[in-house]
Amino acid sequence: MKKGEILEGIVTRVDYPGKGVVETPEGICIVKNVLPGQKISLRVSKKRRGKAEGTLQEVLEKSPCERTAPCPHFGKCGGCMYLNLPFEEELDLKKSQVVCLLQGAMSQAAQLSGVPEEELEVSKWFEGIKPSPQEYEYRNKMEYTFGDEYKDGPLALGMHKRGGFYDIVTVDGCRITDPDFSLILRTTLQYFADTEFPEAFQNTPNASGETGSSDSADHTAEEKSGKLPFYHRLRHTGCLRHLLVRKAAFTGEILVDLVTTTQLQPDLSGFRDALLQVQEAGLLKGSFAGILHTKNDSLADVVADQGTEILYGKDFFTEELLGLRFNVTPFSFFQTNSHGAEVLYDTARSFLSGGTMAGKEKGIVYDLYSGTGTIAQLMAPTADKVIGVEIVEEAVEAAKVNAQRNGLTNCSFLAGDVFKVLDTIEEKPDTIILDPPRDGIHPKALPRILSYGVENILYISCKPTSLARDLPAFVAAGYRPVRGVCVDQFPWTGSVETLVLLSKRG
Repeated sequence: MKKGEILEGIVTRVDYPGKGVVETPEGICIVKNVLPGQKISLRVSKKRRGKAEGTLQEVLEKSPCERTAPCPHFGKCGGCMYLNLPFEEELDLKKSQVVCLLQGAMSQAAQLSGVPEEELEVSKWFEGIKPSPQEYEYRNKMEYTFGDEYKDGPLALGMHKRGGFYDIVTVDGCRITDPDFSLILRTTLQYFADTEFPEAFQNTPNASGETGSSDSADHTAEEKSGKLPFYHRLRHTGCLRHLLVRKAAFTGEILVDLVTTTQLQPDLSGFRDALLQVQEAGLLKGSFAGILHTKNDSLADVVADQGTEILYGKDFFTEELLGLRFNVTPFSFFQTNSHGAEVLYDTARSFLSGGTMAGKEKGIVYDLYSGTGTIAQLMAPTADKVIGVEIVEEAVEAAKVNAQRNGLTNCSFLAGDVFKVLDTIEEKPDTIILDPPRDGIHPKALPRILSYGVENILYISCKPTSLARDLPAFVAAGYRPVRGVCVDQFPWTGSVETLVLLSKRG
């Protein structure tokens, strides 16, 4: 097997996160964007230390379970991975991926701690996968990027092309968002493609470093036309960066945030009015809670907040989950599938209050990596006190407001890094809930969390490889997994949510 070589093979399985294991006559090669059972051709892109990686060239024979994807953007957009599978097959695939990771974690835990492997057997405590109540139109948040579909092409707004960094696919009609998202995307793209902003260029420097009007010979095509340019991620020039859209599934409130650089200062009242006209025409299923403008001059291709102004309404929307109401701000964490979040949080609550656990959630509960305080407030009625810790100050302030409006007086929320904040809390926990970001628990924070020695810890993970990495440390500290389950929070993508309840015996 050599780099650049074209090979054929059969996909024997797909590991998390979407890594297809392909058997070829020349050896095993890892290829993304494939399905178990497919016969494919691949190009070897990397070979190192006996391991090879390749890129998909062509599907020569379809998988027996494969179907035609119900989306015109599938295969171009980098969002969905399994849209060409039936829903039940997608669930089975994700479940098998998580089970494989958990088995590996338990084997490692047994070797490191000396615990008999049969005591940690995954089949004894893992309960399978729960589907999302909605297969389609479930996402309540999208971060669209401005760019072009090909070099020097017309303005585009959508998702990055699969396997690319610069090309953008305008995902009008995306199946994992409801039609309001596509309507807002379409309206925004049309507005900026058609509208001229000559006043925004009046004081911008030309190629000679001098300022002048938009008809200067040294100015760019965008300046001459008066059209706002998108932000070029290679040259770090331009204006339009992202469009953030969030919609509450249960209240229908919509929050839109246009993210630009400060290189130009356009009047965005026309953008606001274009969106409001769509609402006034009765074309939206929901309604705008707020239309915002955020400034972001960071070099990284991320949605960062360096100052936000309100163009219309307010800077948050309200969502309801399991009888509680939550204010969600543009950049605070909130589960991207509201219907799936109810399944996730109801499962978490049942893990900590059902069967042999009944009554043991009383006392002090730590909700670490608490976001806008959703889990903390759902646990509050059965706890003496819940203390949430979250590094995003905006989310902490939202959590405090949410607890107050829900009439919960036994919740407190602290802003800061978990590792540093734990040392400042006087009340010691009786139960700990962990819902860390994708990279899992910071290595410095994990020993501090384990040092409390609480009887029960609930670990909620949106990235099962991080969970699998952390689990052996819990076993070594005397904990045993007693219940575990997946929740398909992100249908058709490569992601899945996993919950594991750990109990300290004796």
